[in-house]
Amino acid sequence: MPDRLKAILLVCVAVTLFAGLDTSAKYLATRLSVPVSQIVWVRFLGQIFWMAVVLGPAGMPKLIKTKNLKLQLTRSTLMAATTLLNFVAVKYLRLDQTLSITFLTPLVVAALAVPLLGEHVGWHRVMAITVGFIGILIVVRPGYTRMEPAFVFAFGSMFAYSLLMIVTRKLSLFDPPLVTLFFGATVGAVAAAPFALADWTWFPSVEVWVLLLALGALGGGGHFLIIRAYTLAPVSAVTPFIYIELISMIALSYLVFGAVPDRWSLIGSMVIVASGLYLIHRERIAHRENLMAMEPIEEKR
Repeated sequence: MPDRLKAILLVCVAVTLFAGLDTSAKYLATRLSVPVSQIVWVRFLGQIFWMAVVLGPAGMPKLIKTKNLKLQLTRSTLMAATTLLNFVAVKYLRLDQTLSITFLTPLVVAALAVPLLGEHVGWHRVMAITVGFIGILIVVRPGYTRMEPAFVFAFGSMFAYSLLMIVTRKLSLFDPPLVTLFFGATVGAVAAAPFALADWTWFPSVEVWVLLLALGALGGGGHFLIIRAYTLAPVSAVTPFIYIELISMIALSYLVFGAVPDRWSLIGSMVIVASGLYLIHRERIAHRENLMAMEPIEEKR
């Protein structure tokens, strides 16, 4: 099987795992009354546990070696923030609503890349970002529907995740992916521990503990597959397939909660997805043009 096809399949599996992560978190918080702080803490502990199972005792000590501790701590803090805010949001909002807001991430990253990474912004990128925000206005519809306070948490999670993507891009120059995954889980577990222990509730139900343990596998497994996919194929080739998560999320929402997205959420999501795909298309064209511009230089050498 070609590497590009393998990468696409890995991304499809990864985003399905992410949909399962959010669905499980919402089910634990709403149906089983598990405190959000406890869900966040066990999610990070679970990721460390599954990494230890996969790598074994000999592989774990290698994960504490980083060439840029400051960036790792910054990324890990953002990871903890986006996880907490997202789990609070999914507790009160429909899963398709939170996912629609999450889909703004590539557009916000494109906008933030200008001041933070010094990247050039063209009118194509500005247009895609503008259309994406129009899509989110369709989903939220301020002034036409009651503005849920939980939307603030969803937007906060998305913004933290966008910053996390920027930092991850910088961090990839220093540390391997598994080190970054381990630091994110460890700092998240330490940060969430005081709040989780304060709210700790012991549940006799086996269902609760199975779902809690599954959170680490779903989250860590999804991130690992995404990283693996990016080593097999260019980012521009596989990124469009992250939008398959919308299908997985709608299906799980219906199967678990009997929830059906309204037409405005679907329309807004499609607008956001279209703007994101257009942005990825333009980035691919720009990359191809840069390579073509470099060819004469290489020939002279």
